[in-house]
Amino acid sequence: MAGLFGERKKKVLALLEDPRYVPMKEKELAVLMQVKPEDREAFKEVLRELLEEGSVVLTRRGRYTLAQERTEEGTFLATSRGFGFVSVEGQTGDFLIPEDCVHGALHQDRVRIRILPEKRGERTRAEVIQILERGITFAVGTYQESPNYGFVLPDSEKLGKDIFIPKEKRNGAFDGMKVVARITDYGDGRKNPEGEITEILGAPDAPGVDILSIVRSFGITDSFGARALAQAERCPREVSEADRQGRRDLRGVRTVTIDGEDAKDLDDAVSLTVQNGRYHLGVHIADVSNYVQENSALDREAKERGTSVYLADRVIPMLPFELSNGICSLNAGQDRLALSCLMELDETGIVTDYEIVESVIRVDRRMSYTQVKRILEDKEESLREEYRDFVPMFEDMARLSALLRKRRQERGAVDFDFPECRIFLDPDGRPKEIRPYEHNVATRLIEDFMLAANETVAQHFYWLEVPFVYRVHEKPDPERMEKLDIFLKNFGYHLKKGREGEIYPGQLQKILGKVQGTAEEGLISRLVLRSMKRAVYSTECAGHFGLATPYYCHFTSPIRRYPDLQIHRIIREFLRGRMKEDRADHYREILPQTARHCSQMQRRADEAERETDRLKKAEYMQDRLGQHYEAVISGVTAWGLYVELPNTVEGLVPVGRMEEDFFLYDEKNYALTGERTNRTYRLGQRVSVRAVYADPSSRSVEFALEQREDGHGERSAETDCEQ
Repeated sequence: MAGLFGERKKKVLALLEDPRYVPMKEKELAVLMQVKPEDREAFKEVLRELLEEGSVVLTRRGRYTLAQERTEEGTFLATSRGFGFVSVEGQTGDFLIPEDCVHGALHQDRVRIRILPEKRGERTRAEVIQILERGITFAVGTYQESPNYGFVLPDSEKLGKDIFIPKEKRNGAFDGMKVVARITDYGDGRKNPEGEITEILGAPDAPGVDILSIVRSFGITDSFGARALAQAERCPREVSEADRQGRRDLRGVRTVTIDGEDAKDLDDAVSLTVQNGRYHLGVHIADVSNYVQENSALDREAKERGTSVYLADRVIPMLPFELSNGICSLNAGQDRLALSCLMELDETGIVTDYEIVESVIRVDRRMSYTQVKRILEDKEESLREEYRDFVPMFEDMARLSALLRKRRQERGAVDFDFPECRIFLDPDGRPKEIRPYEHNVATRLIEDFMLAANETVAQHFYWLEVPFVYRVHEKPDPERMEKLDIFLKNFGYHLKKGREGEIYPGQLQKILGKVQGTAEEGLISRLVLRSMKRAVYSTECAGHFGLATPYYCHFTSPIRRYPDLQIHRIIREFLRGRMKEDRADHYREILPQTARHCSQMQRRADEAERETDRLKKAEYMQDRLGQHYEAVISGVTAWGLYVELPNTVEGLVPVGRMEEDFFLYDEKNYALTGERTNRTYRLGQRVSVRAVYADPSSRSVEFALEQREDGHGERSAETDCEQ
């Protein structure tokens, strides 16, 4: 019988190998091969076995064809549970790599994979067949000492294995210390990686070591090289007469900076006059490019960083202090070099004329957001008297800001004016308070003026057809919008789609307008933001979906963003008539790589900031275990509910902490329903929870559901929306 079975397999394979064969369904194959009715079950078994052994595959239309080995190259993304995924550029879905198919690959390795035969209804699987490039060269973790050797236990669970440290390579590390280890041998599936200690960060409980560990784990450098520091030291402390030559002298124009109270690197200033009903707005940006020359040591380090990184207890700057807080900072009462975007706007907020010039300015007053808010919103008499010469300008600024914001809303721009959190630490680095940033008339007017300048500069250089760096935001993925719509329906909102199911930014803005001032505003705003694609830097002017504008760039922050600095160089070369064909070719060659790198560095900085916030939020909740909170369900999975507190702390309610019940997961509608209680938990519902677990090392917080006074663990979304 086995021999007969083998013969049938050979006949099927011979047919499929015939060059005249076209893929067929099972019934068509049976007819073609003249399979008798009584042999149909055996024929099915032959096809099933051929599928399982990988000789034959099913097409998406259910037709049989010979398996052809398919390989791809991509980035391996490990999980803490041994398996992983491979992300291939240009493909929407990832490939699942089972644990026994990882074959020594580590997180972020560049690998070649072989696609495994598909099984109906299962995710596409693959196995690693070659490691092309290692993605991780070092690891941050805790050193564990033994008499003759040691190990580094990585902080990241994704690394998967401890790193063996020979005794002579520990370099002074003691048991229990936080360290950085360089990987010298990656081992294989059976042997652990081997390395050497390159830096001792300190005791795990020492102030600041926790955040420093995160900084190191992302490969973020927090010190400057000797050559860059020497160049910064040699920069002048005052603007020279030679540097003033050829610039527009705007020192007589009343100009202010408006920033947070603790800001030290002031890279933007504003001025405004009103004549005959027309607004004359000046946005003046520090001319960092005058002091950071292309390909200098300062420039190479700034480019490598890509951006400043803002963490809970520190700022890691893109440029040394001597520049960012010195000659490049628009300090009040001091002459400073700038690039100024001088715009004329009509009574409706439309830019009717503009100039982009090299300038020298002198800021008259340094103002804080709080001060301007107290002048404009609170009408505080003492402050209005102290700044009486500036109050009319501030009031004009508020009026122009409102016009600009209204115009953006009319064209459908998405306004993410939602409360982000700010974490306040005590001297030992422990979080003592978490509260939202305050958005007010002062923060909004600076944002509105910077957006206007960024759009104006981008549009100007687009039409000049000069090589440039744009900020691009693509249209959102339809599948993500579908998931967002399901979430919004739990609050009683609906995401209206255009023709062919397209989503326009104006529809998202309408939702944000409806939730403004509600308890769920912050949560919905953040989820709308997460549902959109990431903005990136690009040499192609592909438009900005969120701002609903075809032209956008980053021009206004050259102290903390490298693309802005690069843009300033291009602007100065053009204004000085130096943008000849050889210089244009130079920028065409270097800008694509610069844009990609800066996009990656911005993403790295964002992820480091999020990790730091999650760490400090978990620490904060450690001191509040047992306390009760009102929360909103922000995520639903088969293993539990994710909930978010009003202060933005998010955590998991595991199924085991919910009720003595078996829960069924509705993947389509993102809901969990108890079989016994028939109680359903959905996205957006409000629930009462109690903090039961917090672990800063894993950045995790867990809650348990509490029964409400009405005897239920939740109340319906419809009731919430009506209240």
